[in-house]
Amino acid sequence: MSKAEILAELPKLEAAERTQVFERLCELQERDLLDGHGPTPEEKRLLDQALAEFERDGQRGEPWRDVLHRLQSSPPR
Repeated sequence: MSKAEILAELPKLEAAERTQVFERLCELQERDLLDGHGPTPEEKRLLDQALAEFERDGQRGEPWRDVLHRLQSSPPR
């Protein structure tokens, strides 16, 4: 089956089936990374850019427990 055929079939899948496909793709990507296949030059550029923006930002975030507490204590919308 060609890539074009696979892409054409994806919209025909049920949501649960698409989730299975997505999870399998993630597994394959993870295996590639663990086998030494690093990010592409474009992906590396984007990662480096995101890291530089993060390092420039004076606000490093906050602990997830604080965020969770704030979300749980805020009134529903």
